[in-house]
Amino acid sequence: MILTNTQERIRFYKFAAVGAIGAAIDFSLFNIFTSGMGIPAIVSSALSFIAAVFSNFIFNRYWTYPDSRSKPLARQAIQFILISLVGMIIRLILFALLETALINMAAQFLPNIGLTPTFIGHNTTLAFSILVVLMWNFIANRFWTYNDVGKVSNQTN
Repeated sequence: MILTNTQERIRFYKFAAVGAIGAAIDFSLFNIFTSGMGIPAIVSSALSFIAAVFSNFIFNRYWTYPDSRSKPLARQAIQFILISLVGMIIRLILFALLETALINMAAQFLPNIGLTPTFIGHNTTLAFSILVVLMWNFIANRFWTYNDVGKVSNQTN
């Protein structure tokens, strides 16, 4: 679909760009919460994710999918949030599974680079989780939340 359809490929690039903005919000708030406020990493991850989801919905509705207007705003928001909640569950599971291992790896292989192993481990875990959830979010939102845009064809546009 994405490889053969120019319009879908552009949508994916826009979705990824919006995701990069969301990731910047996510990483910033995550590090403020954990390093600046002492909030546990798993809680910080959930809070920063919620802020990024709000930003992502606004940008995706008005920039990535401006042609998606047959559904009311509230309905699309609920669909987007439900998909994001599944994404958050995926993310939290990945975070819980990888956090300690990546902190330990950072301590073992990168002990003297000026950043703490905890900081490196947390941010590496977050980055990996964001990439996995990006794929879930794009596919699920494209075919449920924004399924009212032009139907995908197998031809190149």
